Amino acid sequence: MQLFLQIMLIASSVVLILLVLLHRGRGGGLSSLFGGGMQSSLSGSSVVEKNLDRITIFVGAVWLISIVGVGLLLKTGA
Repeated sequence: MQLFLQIMLIASSVVLILLVLLHRGRGGGLSSLFGGGMQSSLSGSSVVEKNLDRITIFVGAVWLISIVGVGLLLKTGA
């Protein structure tokens, strides 16, 4: 069980990094200091962005469950 959770943790970590990098920046960060925040889109979120948000939240939940599971298994010494 611990091996499965560790594999799930590694896989979800890599996928979560990739999904976060796919998101479009909304400005207000360091990129706006260097002129990256000059263009802003007021058109709202598209269907693709909403689906990307849902997938990112789902993978984040899988990551959270995996990390809690690994932590509990390490704490109990199983």
